[in-house]
This record gives sequence, structure tokens and C-alpha cells, in this order.
Amino acid sequence: MQNPCPCGGFLYSSCCAPLHRGERQAATAEQLMRSRYSAYALGEVEYLLQTQPSPVPLARRCRELAASLGQLHWQRLQILAVTAGGPHDLSGTVTFEAHYDAAGQRGVMRECSLFGRAGNSLEGGWLYLEALELD
Repeated sequence: MQNPCPCGGFLYSSCCAPLHRGERQAATAEQLMRSRYSAYALGEVEYLLQTQPSPVPLARRCRELAASLGQLHWQRLQILAVTAGGPHDLSGTVTFEAHYDAAGQRGVMRECSLFGRAGNSLEGGWLYLEALELD
């Protein structure tokens, strides 16, 4: 049986799985956002580390991320707005709501995420850069 993709796309095997396996890169900032949400939902730590640059040592990031993944159970992703972030852009934003369950309590994480291309080049893959303040 084929599993639906956590990001709300079609089947996981043809939606976010190829990105998680490194078979292709996200074509847009929204596609990277969706694949990162799915990676959180499925515990794809390596993919999350690869798609977010950080000065923090890799071993520490890995430990912290692995510890946080077991605390939340992601239920649903809703994309609210997308600004730029297309195949011919160097940056873009995605505003979303990620619904989760934590110890029996339901919650919603709302964020406007900034994405950019590695090396500030159209040939560079999309990366999650930071959370921006919401109005």
C-alpha cells in the first residue's frame, strides 16, 4: 500500500521521498518547506541538517534535532502564503501553519520562513535560512 505524503501532497514515494533520498533537489522554496515538514514528521534528521546551514557543530545539531523529533507528532501542514521562491528566484518566503500533537495536547506552529539558494546562485539548492517575524 502506498502512503500519502505528510506534506499533503500525493504519495510520499513520488512527492517528498525523492528529495529525502537525494535523488532530486527542491525546485522551489515551497517544495523545500513541504519536504522539511515531511522530514520532521518522518524523522529524516540528515535531510533537515543538509537543508539548513548553521554555525553550530554538526554533532550537537544532530543530537538536539533527534531529541526534539520525539516530542511532537506532526498532523497537518497548511501553506498560507508564498512570496517569490520560484525556480528563477534566489530567495523567497513561505508562511505556514503546522498542526501537531504533543503529549495529548494539540497545537499549531505558525511561521514565515525565509529560504535562499546555496551560494546565492540559481544553480544552488534551496536552503531554509530563518524564521521571520509575523505581523
